[in-house]
Amino acid sequence: MSKLTILIFFLISYSTWGAQTCSRVATINYQEVLVDVSNATRGEGLRYYLEKDEVSKGLLNEYQENNRPTWKRAALSTLGTAMILGGLLRTSGGDEGGITGKNFLLFGGATMIGISYLISKTNQYNNEYLLLRSIEEYNKRNTPKIFFAPTDLKQGIGGGIGIGQEF
Repeated sequence: MSKLTILIFFLISYSTWGAQTCSRVATINYQEVLVDVSNATRGEGLRYYLEKDEVSKGLLNEYQENNRPTWKRAALSTLGTAMILGGLLRTSGGDEGGITGKNFLLFGGATMIGISYLISKTNQYNNEYLLLRSIEEYNKRNTPKIFFAPTDLKQGIGGGIGIGQEF
């Protein structure tokens, strides 16, 4: 199995992980409300309720601001992808030990993409606390209560069994 086949398989399987965005729901007055209306505005489905409380609204705005993509993360991923493509296009021969060597480009690019992914997931995980805190602040002073429990953030690992629906 060639490296290109493995890379294509990884990219195809990676795209199936992104379908979780539309599945988060909160219960308000015994009705389910979508929390994430789209990828661009995570948590926007709760804005109607959270706007009633200034503290909750501020935390929701901060949550959404932290979820926006930054040029630094995009540049790191783009550079990593360019290095991998350069390594795949590079023919064997010449200076294999330098920074333009095929192995350096392939492994360096994969490392950069991996680091970018880990930074992104870590920021996303830490940012979820703001959304939960926003809901808690709203529930302290307002009705109807919002019931939302994606996973237990203290343990760091969550799981569930159920039927999912994608849009």
